[in-house]
Amino acid sequence: MPAPRPRPGQIATHLAAMAVVSVILGVIVSGIALPFAGLAGVAANKTADTMTDLPQDFEIGALPQRTTILAEDGTVLASVFDQNRTNVSLNQISRLMVKALLAIEDYRFYQHGALDLRGTLRALFANAAEGGVVQGGSTITQQLVKQTLLYNATSEEEAEAATDDTYARKIRELRYAIALENEYSKDQILETYLNTVYFGDSAYGVQAAAKHYFNVNARELDLNQAAILAGLVQSPSAFDPTDNPDRTIERRDVVLDRMAELGVVPQQRADNVKKRGLGLDPQPSSNGCVNSRAPFFCQYALAWLLQDPALGRDKEERERLIYSGGLTIHTTIDLRFQKAADDSVRQRVFAKDRAIGALAMVEPGTGDVRALAQSRPMGRKKNLGQTYLNYTVPRKYGNANGFQAGSTFKAFVLTAAILQDIPLNRSISSPPQVFLPMNQFETCDGPYASTQIWDPKNSTGSGTFNLYTGTRQSVNTFFAQLEMETGICEPYNLAKSMGVQLTPNDKDREMVPSFTLGVADVSPLEMAEAYATFAARGLHCTSRPVSMIEDAGGNVVKEYPSQCTQVIPGPAADAVNDVLRGVLEPGGFGYNAGISLNDRDDAGKTGTTNGSFSVWFVGYTPNLATASMVAGADDNGNWITLDGQVLGGSTTYSAAGSTTAGPIWGDAMQAIAPLLAPESFVAPSAQDVVGVLTPVPFVAGMSVDSAIAALEDAGFNAERGPRVRSRQPSGTAAYTVPGGGSTFGAGDTVLVFESNGRQPRDRGGRGRGGR
Repeated sequence: MPAPRPRPGQIATHLAAMAVVSVILGVIVSGIALPFAGLAGVAANKTADTMTDLPQDFEIGALPQRTTILAEDGTVLASVFDQNRTNVSLNQISRLMVKALLAIEDYRFYQHGALDLRGTLRALFANAAEGGVVQGGSTITQQLVKQTLLYNATSEEEAEAATDDTYARKIRELRYAIALENEYSKDQILETYLNTVYFGDSAYGVQAAAKHYFNVNARELDLNQAAILAGLVQSPSAFDPTDNPDRTIERRDVVLDRMAELGVVPQQRADNVKKRGLGLDPQPSSNGCVNSRAPFFCQYALAWLLQDPALGRDKEERERLIYSGGLTIHTTIDLRFQKAADDSVRQRVFAKDRAIGALAMVEPGTGDVRALAQSRPMGRKKNLGQTYLNYTVPRKYGNANGFQAGSTFKAFVLTAAILQDIPLNRSISSPPQVFLPMNQFETCDGPYASTQIWDPKNSTGSGTFNLYTGTRQSVNTFFAQLEMETGICEPYNLAKSMGVQLTPNDKDREMVPSFTLGVADVSPLEMAEAYATFAARGLHCTSRPVSMIEDAGGNVVKEYPSQCTQVIPGPAADAVNDVLRGVLEPGGFGYNAGISLNDRDDAGKTGTTNGSFSVWFVGYTPNLATASMVAGADDNGNWITLDGQVLGGSTTYSAAGSTTAGPIWGDAMQAIAPLLAPESFVAPSAQDVVGVLTPVPFVAGMSVDSAIAALEDAGFNAERGPRVRSRQPSGTAAYTVPGGGSTFGAGDTVLVFESNGRQPRDRGGRGRGGR
């Protein structure tokens, strides 16, 4: 039977193919140095002219890799990535995998150059005969060029140019491939290809594919697994083993037969493997924090890093580093603490309750964030109570506004009173209600600018109280009058220095007489950080979710040491601790609620807002501070009262800090208590609490060693701080924090900042001078 006459379109395609072959042969002879003028039917003159403008070298660049987030003990918390990839060296990849890939994709890879002329001619004529693309003639080097151009594309036009099905694109690839083979060895090209190529289902590179489909490392791939992965390269979606197992088996068998045909494996061995199933052990490719064991901590750690300018000039650059840099992020979370926190919150407040339960744990003396938990799980399904709002952290990290903290703010007024030499036994008559002129309260800008009368009421009793009993009973009228003595400015500044993120723009709402009743919106993490300052005897350490970042090679990119400053004299903090212990001792609200730890020194403070919109308990031991909160919120996040709400399966008729938030704190802390060293608070002396403190020496201008010696001689713990701009000579002490002349307790920490000899920038205000 005679062959059918070719159609006119096929004749044109044949002619075009022969023209391209002629061009390619000419390119090989000339080293791709000649212009491609006159290629009618293949490419326009413009394309031809630009060929000579292509660069003579080709950089592969760094491949995007996934970043791994670790808990403190090294457990994987989450992975984040733009491309799920983990680079491995060629000697970490199974030889069977290498052989399978070469057999089916480019079996003459080590014999030919950038172009496999034999394979190219075969593909060109096969495609021309069929009137379309039925065979690929690209070498692995050319495929790597294509993948690299695609990954590096910054626009849709560049992506289309990297993948368009034209001979002009093939010729561009060929020139780049020649440059690539001139720059890299065959092994380097093959290794990069195996780490670059896409294997489907979000798995980039052979290591990610091996873990995803078979839960093995690339070096452990057997013949069956290697043939499956090698077969995926041609069309990852068409041969996806999880969606199309029958087609995957067919493709695997093609690879095995090709390996046997080339003598890579015996035919009998290939036939034996063909009788087997796929043997999949698929592992989910979890990207992000949603499926993490601590999703909201994970989200917070990433948000915290994205605000670090050391990781990039802008947020976009920092995201690129974090999501594509193959980093290892070491965090401070303790998964034992996290489990206790999760169990406690979820048992007391259910996901679909019309309320939010939240808890944060911070380690005193380091600022390490040990756990974050909330009742509403992470996700987008509102009908299941899910949310992406992180209620445990400040707004800038979690997009939630926070909630009023109630009487937990009384601790800041208590501290200010102690610092102002108000004795702990000071008695104040505290009736059920007081009427206080607002302009008698001193703010940082002078008297409060209002002639109105503030008329707070008690909800816990009335009588005459001192700092111990007034705090234990949380008497509103006692603290309103005490704040009139201390002023609002010092408690306000103390709260800020201890980690409460009050803002200048909200001073009219925050620096008000009712400050002591906790009218500012805060998060559990802020309150845990603040109370951790009391536990650390006045040493404030900024909350820290990350301790270190390493790059893909294990090199340290950035360390995050604890950032601590003595903000309260140790003896004054000891006095606060002694007062707050009473809340968890017989007669205190915490003790009456049954949440005391009994065999551990503990202290804390309750908080309940007007209308019971939110309730708090912030408590601590010498080595862990924990803030628990429950806030009423409807499905749309609007505040509602907790009174009458069903929480954790039981109706709450009258919400309170001790009985509603307190049990969350108690359950979590009692579970963790065996893990905490049995440390004790330092008892205050009578002299300490009435202001017998030591002045910090003025050491500016001394050598740093002399300054440290002078501070230690005065009884302080002196530590060297970073170099700073200063008018003092380079290498001498610029100033201290706390500053010279301020009074603190023996053993408190004073940081000595070394001058770099450069004049301070003029910011239009007064500097720290010679403190």
